[in-house]
Parts: sequence; C-alpha cells; structure tokens
Amino acid sequence: MTENNTGQDTSRTTPEVLRYTAFSTDPKGGNPAGVVLDATGLDDAAQLAIAAEVGYSETAFLTPPPEGLGGEPGRAFTIRFFSPLAEVAFCGHATVATAVALAERSGPGDLLFATQAGPVPVTVREESGVLQATLTSVEPHVTDVTDADLAEALAALDWPASDLDPALPPRIAFAGNNHLVLAAATRDRLARLDYDFDRLAALMRRLDLTTLQLVWRESESVFHVRDPFPVGGVVEDPATGAAAAAFGAYARALNLVEEPATLTLHQGHDLGRPGLLTVELRAGDARSHVTGAATVID
Repeated sequence: MTENNTGQDTSRTTPEVLRYTAFSTDPKGGNPAGVVLDATGLDDAAQLAIAAEVGYSETAFLTPPPEGLGGEPGRAFTIRFFSPLAEVAFCGHATVATAVALAERSGPGDLLFATQAGPVPVTVREESGVLQATLTSVEPHVTDVTDADLAEALAALDWPASDLDPALPPRIAFAGNNHLVLAAATRDRLARLDYDFDRLAALMRRLDLTTLQLVWRESESVFHVRDPFPVGGVVEDPATGAAAAAFGAYARALNLVEEPATLTLHQGHDLGRPGLLTVELRAGDARSHVTGAATVID
C-alpha cells in the first residue's frame, strides 16, 4: 500500500492506463482509446480526470460485473466510458480496444460487458494472426429529425441542403446512443469539414446526440464516414464503433441493403488516421454486429 503524509491510501489514484488504437492494425491509424483494466476504487471524478489527462476521445474503465449479468466467470465486466468532458453511455472503439487487450491476456473467446446502454456481448477471434473483436449492439431504433433541427445542424456544418444525398434521408439512429446521420452527395463535400464547434455542440446536447454520422456512399455496401464529436470535447472522432452500429440500424430501416448484409465503413482517412469498420446485419436479428482490429500504441 502507498500512503501520503495523511496516512491515506493513494495506491488507486494512478492505475495503469493502456493505450490502444481500434479499427486498425497500424498504431498510426484508427481511433486511440485508453483502457483501464482494473478501475476498482475509482470514483466518477477520478475516471473523468484520467480520461481528460489521456486526452483521447474515450477511455474505458473496467470493474467487476453486476450481479446477474451472466457470461463466463472472469470474462464478464462492468465497463464505463469517459471522454475528456463527460461520461458516454456506450463507445464502440473503446469496447473493441478493451476486448482485444483482454484477449491478449486471457485468450480469444466470448466476453460480456455491462454498459449504461445495456449488455454488450463481444467475441474475439484470431484471424491470420490478428485479433478481431465483434461487438453486438443493444436493440437499435431509428427516428425522424425535425426540419428545424436539420436546418440548425446544416447551418452549424455550413452545408447547404443541396449538398445532401436525397437517396439517404437524414435520421437519428440509436444503437447504444444517438447519432444524427447526414449523407453527403459527394466525396468532396464529406472531405471539406469545417464546422462551428460551439453551435453544433449546443444542438447535440439539446438532442442528446453523441456524434454526427456524416456519410458518403461509394457503392451499395461501402461507405466513407466522419464523426464530429464536440460534446466530448473532440473536433472529430477518427473511428466510431457506436455510430457504425447505429448506421447499421439506419441502413436496415431504410432498406439500403438486402439482409443478410455486410457494410464496409472507411473512416479517419481525412484525418490521416485510416480505419476500417465492418457492420454485419444478420437476418432475423435487429442488432448490429461491428467488427474491427485493435493494436497497442507504443
């Protein structure tokens, strides 16, 4: 035990923070996440402070599972996610990073995480020497966005309405948290992202949005995506598993693809951190299944 001059135990004030990037096998790609495998004894303020110090879009914190969660002993956990500014109910890339970190220590297989959004099963498999984690989302849903809220979002982005793809109408999609899906008509429109940070953050807080899922459709099942994340104190998320899961629900609701289907999402290229997210839509299963790799950041 480590004590300070008041005799208080300070051994839990500096837990080990692992650093992984998710949805890439290259440490310079994907989305970085902090991972604390044992957050026992850390209160909300301590977790938020650690996340702020790490500075990534999210850091994940593991503690023992709640009673009745189920799952294999030693492979079930409570997981919480903190951005530098606030707690987030669900974070896909930090879930993938955490699952791979656990698999490197305990072997591939099934994991079960209790999140604020609900239970999230994850399966980790080794494919050609690479650990790939597949998370299964909570039950998703898709709702309309009002004309006034859409107009405000476009104003904050400085996007004219004519730059939207009419074949992919705006919707709010949920698969653990809410994401406003806006489809750009061209790849060039998606590439030119320079938005009003405070104005968009205010709208997102009012609508309880975690990110905007900005997309451009390259082909029937291939999309390029970007995710502004001002409510988390981050201009843009390089690879967003939660938004990918929500987008799977969007694609299903709008009948963009025929089930079963696999969507390929390219994200982070415009930031110089390319990542690859795969979204599987299974027949008879309303949930989204999001797969990606993760690797240690040295």
